[in-house]
Amino acid sequence: MRLQNRVAFVTGATQGIGQAIALRLAEEGADVAINARHDDERAATTRERVRSLGRRCMTVVCDVSRPTAMREAFERAVEELGPVDILVNNAGVEKHASVLDVTEADYDLVLAVNLKGPFFLSQAFAAMCRRVQRGGRIINISSVHEELPFPNFTPYCLSKGGLKMMTRNLAIELAPMGITVNNIAPGAIDTPINAQLTRDPKLLAPLLANIPLNRLGAPADVAGAAAFLASDDAAYVTGTTMVVDGGLLWNYAEQ
Repeated sequence: MRLQNRVAFVTGATQGIGQAIALRLAEEGADVAINARHDDERAATTRERVRSLGRRCMTVVCDVSRPTAMREAFERAVEELGPVDILVNNAGVEKHASVLDVTEADYDLVLAVNLKGPFFLSQAFAAMCRRVQRGGRIINISSVHEELPFPNFTPYCLSKGGLKMMTRNLAIELAPMGITVNNIAPGAIDTPINAQLTRDPKLLAPLLANIPLNRLGAPADVAGAAAFLASDDAAYVTGTTMVVDGGLLWNYAEQ
């Protein structure tokens, strides 16, 4: 197992991509702190699935858009599981609205969850690494929309474009500490957030026509990329975006 005796902290880890990453890292040998806004049934299920793999697991209840509370929650994970080796900034939100209709509240929410949260949690992680004098891995879950326009989701695209540049900047600043920083940019993944799309053939068919592999991605496809970036196999990889999209990005055309 590539991640034996390591500790991972995964935000937004109770469903979809975040849950798949938490489980894959556990399969690779890592103990996992799963972050959620509520310690509900989904959190309990994820926690028990990690533990069933023989790994330690705790739920860290916190809103990633609130840096002070998030830092405190991160330190609780360090106290219980030990120094964190792998940080996965996965939590994200999107709001559908034309540029003329976006509210300030929705704009602030999207940028706070998708960009401010990952920045200040990465800061807390780097500070911990300096304190314990060891390196680590930061993996940001971005989107093909860090590159690809997405009409009616402008704040979301702004946040993902910012996450790409944050990744590149932090990779340079944190490299002397032995910390690598990378993005994963998923394309169309079959997750709860896309449930309406997957249930409507009229919406799904034109999307599949733009994906050379002719299928939606599975959360496990993204989790496999995360496991690689978290491992020693990726020790010389930093400042990059790994696109996991079935070929969508370079084949996409508006219908």
